[in-house]
Amino acid sequence: MSLNPPLTPTKIARSEHPCFDEAARARTARVHLPVAPKCNVQCNYCNRKFDCVSESRPGVSSTVLSPAQAANYVDAVRADLPNLAVVGIAGPGDPFANAEATLASLELVKQRHPDLLLCVSSNGLELANHLDAVAELGVSHVTITLNTVDPEIGGQIYRWVRDGRQVYRGREAGELILSRQLASIAGLKERGVTVKINTILVPGVTLEGIGEVARVAGELGADTMNNLPLYPVEGTPFGELRAPTPEEITVARRVSEPHIEQMTHCQRCRADAVGILGDEHTGEAIDRLLAAKAPAKVRPYIAVCSQEGYLVNQHLGGADFLLIYENTNIDGRITPRLIDKRRTPPAGGGAGRWAMLAGIMSDCKALICHQVGETPSMVLKGAGLSVHESDGLISEAVTDVFAGREPRRALPPRDCATSCSGPGTGCG
Repeated sequence: MSLNPPLTPTKIARSEHPCFDEAARARTARVHLPVAPKCNVQCNYCNRKFDCVSESRPGVSSTVLSPAQAANYVDAVRADLPNLAVVGIAGPGDPFANAEATLASLELVKQRHPDLLLCVSSNGLELANHLDAVAELGVSHVTITLNTVDPEIGGQIYRWVRDGRQVYRGREAGELILSRQLASIAGLKERGVTVKINTILVPGVTLEGIGEVARVAGELGADTMNNLPLYPVEGTPFGELRAPTPEEITVARRVSEPHIEQMTHCQRCRADAVGILGDEHTGEAIDRLLAAKAPAKVRPYIAVCSQEGYLVNQHLGGADFLLIYENTNIDGRITPRLIDKRRTPPAGGGAGRWAMLAGIMSDCKALICHQVGETPSMVLKGAGLSVHESDGLISEAVTDVFAGREPRRALPPRDCATSCSGPGTGCG
């Protein structure tokens, strides 16, 4: 797939997001990328059945994609849906319980389709740790599920909350996730991001506190609130509860409206939803999604950064070219052989440079260099390459990687200012 931007790079207006603006729902399409299977919170109303093609609700997806597959999938969707305006990530777990895959997917999409709006939906637990990355990627819309501002009620909603390796239950779980959610809303608004609050209306659990949730969210600057009726899911602790009545939903929105604008057209989208809001999950849509999972083309080569062609001794940011090696059988011995020398994209351009580099290495399975920055590493890994650091002989490092081993490193990594000929300010 081409990494070149589309021919119409003018940024789509923020008002064209069909979930945030009801007027846009009939004219613009969205696509959800199912790249986030893990979740760090077990909600008592949620059952993540990844392979359920017959249900339309959050947490459901026909498959899970890698970042590279997701970017290719967006290419295919846009070819079929010229009115595509939004690329979102909403599961089937939580995007920031899968932060590396989420951010890499958004980065790749941004490079290929810079005019599209980027959107994320999260429970808010880990989002607060990635606010700068979200803003730097240009994510314009974020939805946070804020069910209650009472930690005791939170303890009834969440069976457990996992923060790193620590698992919390009851009131402790409610306190932890609430503090992170409120910090995320405030941090996003400080960074100019449009924020929507999703609140699940659970009779006997959250209904009575809806007005207070709306007040707190509104005071933090959240832009809109989506009061969602409980969808009782079989096999969950809340599966035996009833859904709220239309009258209860109306009252919840009425008491919330003085504090924050209300969204009333939500379709409870799947984690792999595509098209206009309300479109059926068709066989054609499933086929297009599954096609993105097709085995990648053979990538037999390894790229190396080197100053003289003998040692791995160059920082990726300072490399003007890459040496390309294949694994050959010479007289019965498996030996790396230099087959090509490829010029790297010009310095500057931020993450776009690394997306271009990924295209240059589209037939390579790995990159070996003396040192590599966080941004290029994230972009290249998202494009399907493994990235390795080494300071030894090229022949030994390449042999190790071809054999599935991490190349040896004799010296500790040096800081950026002494690892290449650049200005010491990181890869740009």
